[in-house]
Amino acid sequence: MATNITEDDEGKSVVGADGEQVGRVVNVEHGTAYVEADPGLTDTIKAKLGWGDTSEDSYPLQEQSVEAVTDDEIKLKSF
Repeated sequence: MATNITEDDEGKSVVGADGEQVGRVVNVEHGTAYVEADPGLTDTIKAKLGWGDTSEDSYPLQEQSVEAVTDDEIKLKSF
């Protein structure tokens, strides 16, 4: 599976290697996904619509941490 992260991935769930959701992509800038842990419904809808922005509550997702990007989620590698 591809690990290229694009603006199309905004709003996707981010899950750990165990399958448990750890957050949601709220913004993508220059191929870097910014993840907010447990965002509220409003933030989720804004991200899906491309209205998300990088805030102090969002964290950059390091590409080397990504196992796979699917149609529905970004899965993290096991460490």
